[in-house]
This record gives sequence, C-alpha cells and structure tokens, in this order.
Amino acid sequence: MKEAEVNAGLSPTPQYRYADRVGNQLFVAGQVPLDSHGQLVGQEDPGAQALQCLRNLERLLAVHEFQVQDIRQLLVYVIGDQASLSAAWSAVAAWFGGQVPPATLLGVAGLGHMGQLVEIDATVIKA
Repeated sequence: MKEAEVNAGLSPTPQYRYADRVGNQLFVAGQVPLDSHGQLVGQEDPGAQALQCLRNLERLLAVHEFQVQDIRQLLVYVIGDQASLSAAWSAVAAWFGGQVPPATLLGVAGLGHMGQLVEIDATVIKA
C-alpha cells in the first residue's frame, strides 16, 4: 500500500507505515504537515500545518477506500502557547465546516520533525 500512498501525494517515509486496514477500521499513524516532497508546510504557522495534516489524512483515507465521514475521533497535537492551539483548532473547525468529529486538542512539548508544530491522529471506522 505504501506505493499507492506515495502516488496519492503522501511523502515517502522510510520505516514508517501510514495506515493498516482491519475490516471496517483504518488504524492511521499521526499525519504530519509534510508535502509530497517531504517538505514542511506552514513554517511557524499552526493553522497552515493543521490544514496540511488534514489534506494528508484525506489522501490516506481515499487510498484505503474510506471517506472523511468515516472519521470518528480526532487527536490534534500542537506545540506552542494557547494562541497556537487556537490557530490549529480554528483551521480544523473550518476544514470540517464546523462539524468536527469528537476531538481532543493537546498541547505537547515536541513532535517528530524539525519545525513541526501540529500532528493529527484519527480513529476511522466505516459504518
């Protein structure tokens, strides 16, 4: 599936699995704000990074034949102060048109990539 994920626009990531489908569930790894070339999107902009994470999540869902409507829960991790958390959350809320699935917004001390401020994880289940 890795090749299909890269062909869909997710960046190549050695030793990293994007997702594993088990029946009607998709177990996804946290989505990061990298473009298809592995470049960080939205340097110092948590809102822009949140949007890139969600775009990557949407691509991942499509590859595995799921839809955004199948997202049952979100975990949004953000580095920074309250303003950074608010900026990331505003981007998430706008992307979902105000109809965000149950979600948790967490302030964290660090994430995996240099300059990364946001990571988004999801619980995905087809009804």
